[in-house]
Amino acid sequence: MKPANRVCFDIEIANVFDVRPGEDLDDYGPFDISCAAALDESGRIRHWVSPGKGGKPAHRLGADMAREMLGYLLEQQRAGLRVCAWNGLSFDLRWLGTAAGDVALAVRIARELYDPMFQFFVQRGFPVALAKVAEGLGIKEKKLMGGADAPVEWERGNHELVLDYVAGDCRITDKVIGRIEEEGELRWRTQRGKVSAELMPELLRVRDLLSAPEPDTSWMDDPMPRSKFTGWLTGN
Repeated sequence: MKPANRVCFDIEIANVFDVRPGEDLDDYGPFDISCAAALDESGRIRHWVSPGKGGKPAHRLGADMAREMLGYLLEQQRAGLRVCAWNGLSFDLRWLGTAAGDVALAVRIARELYDPMFQFFVQRGFPVALAKVAEGLGIKEKKLMGGADAPVEWERGNHELVLDYVAGDCRITDKVIGRIEEEGELRWRTQRGKVSAELMPELLRVRDLLSAPEPDTSWMDDPMPRSKFTGWLTGN
């Protein structure tokens, strides 16, 4: 089945570091981007990399290439397509805007973004990983590696492997979104190994979620504030 009126995108970072248990990945930012990809509505993958020496990709995406990708995403939105990403609000677009030197453009795109991970967070008060949702929804396609492995492989020169990985994540995101819309709910594999479900009869844009009521997080010891995802939209 072809993607339905949507473009799904993803980025990979170039920075190699170890995140210790309990640490916040954002504390290591701002991040350099190694490469990025988008799956268009016809099912084709487009990659963004900056040229390096000897015909190989550069270590990080340059500002011009980051701006080109942001321009592409804006173009798709203007054409009436739904630009989608998993956690694209707090991660992908934030760091694309930084890399491009045009955070304002990234904010503009982010407000119109469809990000089912953010929507789930708004409804439940905690994030959920793409791989766990794919598993819960019965999607057989697996991620080629862990996200922390991609910058290591990029640094080693295994560029094609990372390019395949970022393309694969675009495809998984598209399949996950398609399944959510077909079934009207998001299901995920919990840490205890069970499958839980959250009703999601309609995917909403980020801007339609910004003023949604806060979920009940009284059962959490240290609930994550919504501003962790949205703060950069207003420079906070």
